[in-house]
Amino acid sequence: MTTKMTKDGNAPMTLAKAPETVLNGVSRLSEDDLYLFNGGKHQRMYEKLGAHPVSLDGVVGTYFAVWAPNAERVSVIGEFNQWVPGTHTLLPRGSSGIWEGFIPDMGQGTLYKYHIASRFNGYASERADPYGFFHENPPRTASVVWDIDYTWGDQEWMQSRRRYNSQSAPMSVYEVHIGSWMRLPEEDNRALTYRELAVRLAEYVSRMNFTHVEFLPIMEHPFYGSWGYQTTGYFAPTSRFGTPQDFMYLVDYLHQHGIGVILDWVPSHFPSDGHSLGYFDGTHLYEHASREKGWHPDWNSYIFNYGRHEVRSFLISSAMFWLDKYHIDGLRVDAVASMLYLDYSRQPGEWIPNEYGGNENLEAISFLREFNEAVYKSFPDTQTIAEESTSWGMVSRPTYLGGLGFGMKWDMGWMHDTLSYMSRDPLYRRYHHNELTFRMLYAYHENFMLPLSHDEVVHGKGSLLGKMPGDLWQKFANLRLLFAYMYAQTGKKLFFMGGELAQWSEWYHEVSLDWNLLDFPLHRGVQLWVEDLNRFYKYEPAMHELDNDSQSFEWIDCNDADSSIITLLRRGKTTNTIVVGAFNFTPVPRDEYLIGVPCGGYWREVLNSDGGEYGGSGMGNAGGTNAEHIEHHGRPFRLNIVLPPLAGVFFVNGC
Repeated sequence: MTTKMTKDGNAPMTLAKAPETVLNGVSRLSEDDLYLFNGGKHQRMYEKLGAHPVSLDGVVGTYFAVWAPNAERVSVIGEFNQWVPGTHTLLPRGSSGIWEGFIPDMGQGTLYKYHIASRFNGYASERADPYGFFHENPPRTASVVWDIDYTWGDQEWMQSRRRYNSQSAPMSVYEVHIGSWMRLPEEDNRALTYRELAVRLAEYVSRMNFTHVEFLPIMEHPFYGSWGYQTTGYFAPTSRFGTPQDFMYLVDYLHQHGIGVILDWVPSHFPSDGHSLGYFDGTHLYEHASREKGWHPDWNSYIFNYGRHEVRSFLISSAMFWLDKYHIDGLRVDAVASMLYLDYSRQPGEWIPNEYGGNENLEAISFLREFNEAVYKSFPDTQTIAEESTSWGMVSRPTYLGGLGFGMKWDMGWMHDTLSYMSRDPLYRRYHHNELTFRMLYAYHENFMLPLSHDEVVHGKGSLLGKMPGDLWQKFANLRLLFAYMYAQTGKKLFFMGGELAQWSEWYHEVSLDWNLLDFPLHRGVQLWVEDLNRFYKYEPAMHELDNDSQSFEWIDCNDADSSIITLLRRGKTTNTIVVGAFNFTPVPRDEYLIGVPCGGYWREVLNSDGGEYGGSGMGNAGGTNAEHIEHHGRPFRLNIVLPPLAGVFFVNGC
């Protein structure tokens, strides 16, 4: 018999000793699995470790396996044994560091943790399953035995998604925080479930002509205010909004409506919560032992030990898991810069140089290359996207050329320079013209995605609309102009939710977007402008086919700083269509502005951010204009156009 205090500290209860955990040939681990895992080369470890409901000789139960090489004893605890350690012990598997066992009469929905007694210092702790597929709704921290079988209906998407995810495809990504995109005020501000979100989000994204959705980290995380970036469950969608199958339904539904799904993935650090990975078996198992390498000063969190083989197997298996089991189309990797540099956010004396005396994290570099090689080998029709904020070279170039192997990289420089420029009073923009033009000096060094991300509308930075100078009309005109210039640039696009509504307030994760703003014409106008920009970008090949090719873009005139005007052209690969864009960054209208163009004929005005339907003044070119056979800007023809105040205008011609 065993006695244990109840969890609330009341009188002790007496328990009958439960049957010991058994194996009896049910192990899912072959010798090859152990060899690959311990060698850092196992990429599907989620099929082996964790909790897996199985049947043994007609007895239904669950097979458990966990890596804890410095444990003296490991047992499974839960409601089934009143959380008593030692009643259901696991057995060590040779020298692999893995403990495993089969517990009969345990199945779907059972709450459990691992009780790990270390070989060192009498240390013991209760831990959630690092490979768990489902966890309790926070703040509870137990793992849940769960079968993640699901019948998918997105076969058509999966068979053809290569053309939607390729470098030549239009990618206009809508970045979403699931818990705050839309809430139900009539139900005490409740967030939508995964299944509720599926229908509403698919309809909205389709109508707005976005091609993909990118979710801020949906992996389980204890602190909601971290937005998912303090991940504890690397193999589990958060239970806040439903079950794993509910999240699969969301992905499935989006796919069936022609929308790709990208996940934010965080291998750069993990939180120090007591049920998580830190000091897992009484030693620094997943994290570096030295504080100089193992602790992140910005986020007060642990840094993975990228040189440890089993940690590499863990992280790469996590990436492969989402692509495999959840049909995800891409992974945006957070905070890559913090992984690449040993001295990231550290002062002299707070970091340890590499073996060559440099500040490059050689183990992290090797890991990132291995991660990208693994993804593109198994899922060549997906994308990996790096959030890398420095000038590190060849982030999105193949590993065989010395690159990191990502498919794309966020152009953080463009984002910061452009927002800096747009926040200035138009009177002074002429002195900062280079902030608009500088990116073309490096635009083809990487495969870029241009972000207007969540990071720019939090922590006191204000909303995009709030950054714009001027009176009410000018603020909205500037915002429409910002979006026009963004879409005219080469590179894929990313747009954080709420920007298209012209929110006044910066984003706050505890409340819904301000959908009521659409009752006002100026806000509806911005939303319609984004919808039409997306449509043009999506269906006009000149706007996306050659995003990473210098032949797709030419300045017509980038030197008219005195007028704060920029003109440019875009061309595609499969059509002869030329797109010309003209952008006036002052509130002064230009009635006869001359633009050199490569061919004659009629140039149709296809988009004008000053259109009355968008909230503008309605100035324009009556649908288009004929080119004059007069050389200008070194080109054989010229356009004489009306260029509205604080506006972007697009013309097309089938040259």
